Amino acid sequence: MKVLFYTHSLVSDWNHGNAHFLRGVMRDLVQRGHEALALEPSGGWSRTNLEADAGPAAITAFTHAFPDLHSRSYAPDFDHETALGAADVVVVHEWTDPALVARIGRARRQGGRFLLLFHDTHHRAVSADGEIGGLDLSGYDGVLAFGEALRETYLKAGWGRQVFTWHEAADDALFRPMPAEAEGELIWIGNWGDGERSAELAEFLIDPVARLGLRATVRGVRYPAEALGRLAAAGIAYGGWIPNAEVPAAFARHRVTVHVPRRPYVEALPGIPTIRVFEALACGIPLVSAPWCDTEGLFRTGTDFLVARDGAEMERHLRAVLHDRDLAEALAESGLATIRSRHTCRHRVDDLLTIVGQLGLQARTAEVA
Repeated sequence: MKVLFYTHSLVSDWNHGNAHFLRGVMRDLVQRGHEALALEPSGGWSRTNLEADAGPAAITAFTHAFPDLHSRSYAPDFDHETALGAADVVVVHEWTDPALVARIGRARRQGGRFLLLFHDTHHRAVSADGEIGGLDLSGYDGVLAFGEALRETYLKAGWGRQVFTWHEAADDALFRPMPAEAEGELIWIGNWGDGERSAELAEFLIDPVARLGLRATVRGVRYPAEALGRLAAAGIAYGGWIPNAEVPAAFARHRVTVHVPRRPYVEALPGIPTIRVFEALACGIPLVSAPWCDTEGLFRTGTDFLVARDGAEMERHLRAVLHDRDLAEALAESGLATIRSRHTCRHRVDDLLTIVGQLGLQARTAEVA
């Protein structure tokens, strides 16, 4: 089977978490004997920022870390119809240009023999519903939504049984426990969030770290000067962008991490943890989370990770994890077991192939030249 992914970027994960998941899905498809190709726009925002931040070496590092994954850039004159004609399944990410979303749908309506799926992994369907609602999805066979709450949004828009919950997951070929000596106590990996979690980061990360006097590191991008000042005042080291392939080793050098969800997910899309939770637990690092409601029962809250209802409870949980080895080990082991049993990219490829079959295309093994 030939699967074509339209994505904002496969090569760049600079402020682009969907690349994490897509890499794992494509890796597993290839290992099963299928063909997988990503198409990304030339001059895309994430890749442009990555090269400005880290230089050409970042692109070379991607090819070394993911030698079996293939991506092509397309310019405005790219022949999309030919590319589509060679595919069995096409998955179009929601960050794709609206005109191209419509063009791909027309190709399907006008006799395209590929199965066409729209993939939504963001909160814009509820926070900027005009953008998603304005897309022409009339030629699409189905929607992949990365949480049940988002699926319900599409159901209300009239998609019926053609909407499927397809959660993100950990690429456990990459995200796994690694032996290392602890260099610090706490690490948080994430982007500042465009104001969507500024107050939450102060309450659940910056202030507890400062009160406990922890050796802490933050990695991520798009931190304004004010945010950098707050980190420095709390004694938190800021390391900038980190390639996702290096995150497991970074987790291994620290004793605990935290999860601070963006406000739109907590308020409007409950049950969607984002990929960072899956990846942290897959690395076997104890996790303490700011509040979010696991409405779908993805995890065993309180067993796989702890939840802090406010900053004071976050401080207590962090102190407990750092001083109680048995607690830390139990959390790490439980979280890792849950990921391995339910939430790897292999599980999600199983789900994808089931969906493909339900929509009328039997997955067939591609002949590898």
